Amino acid sequence: MNRMDRLELRTLRYFAAVAEELHFGRAAVRLHMSQPPLSRAIRALEADLGATLFHRTSAGVTLTGAGAVLLDEARALLDRAARVPARVAAAAGAATLTVGILGDSTDPDVVRLADAYRRHHPHVEVTVRETDLTDPTCGLHAGLVDVALTRGPFDPTGLATRALRADPVGALLRADDPLAGRASLTPAELADRRWFRFPEGTDPLWQAYWNGGEPRPGPVVRTVRECQQVVLWNGTVGMTLADHVPADGLTVVPLTGLPPSPVVVAWPRTDPNPLIRSFVRLAVAVYAP
Repeated sequence: MNRMDRLELRTLRYFAAVAEELHFGRAAVRLHMSQPPLSRAIRALEADLGATLFHRTSAGVTLTGAGAVLLDEARALLDRAARVPARVAAAAGAATLTVGILGDSTDPDVVRLADAYRRHHPHVEVTVRETDLTDPTCGLHAGLVDVALTRGPFDPTGLATRALRADPVGALLRADDPLAGRASLTPAELADRRWFRFPEGTDPLWQAYWNGGEPRPGPVVRTVRECQQVVLWNGTVGMTLADHVPADGLTVVPLTGLPPSPVVVAWPRTDPNPLIRSFVRLAVAVYAP
């Protein structure tokens, strides 16, 4: 048996994760495993191939020339392997994927991701379920979608997530608000103001983040449009993305002292569906800076 005969897709996935993260610890977290067996698997792979794949120094991990070649080959093999079940399912007329998208889905990267997914899986029928701001998992916890393109933070119990991008946030105010002309604001400067909030039962991590980091009183909203309207009609405060283009009569002032809003892809931790895995890989590639 030659060396290539001994290569397994699982080992190639391990290698690709380390090669892309350039960090054994982060790769282990991504693969949902501990670091020692991952390190052993990579050393066994290097022994099988008779080549050093990584330079390991106190400064970190880098690919060798042989490692760079294997990464190209591994990506091609893994991508091809991921397509096999989908193509078989398509031939049987059963290839479908339900994608949950949060609220106002105007993110241009969503368009790029849709194009990439269609190129890779032209026979898969994708159903999109757009949800309001009361469910940041877009129906994942309820089993209504296969994968979600959403924002954090939220309760990740039973889910796997990958961060794709982080967006700065701002305070949404009326254009005639006394604070509207400020170059930036902090949550403390808005502590005595009413904020829009989400209904009772909304994920508490999500609720707290979009309330400026702590519970605050104010009118209940469920959609992006409602957020804008309650600020316009009531003069309340809300959080939005710093680069958001507000409706007439509103303005956005950058908020400091709060972490940026993470765009994440999320999926059931135990779901082996190759269409989901392919969606996640493509999302990471499309959103990469």
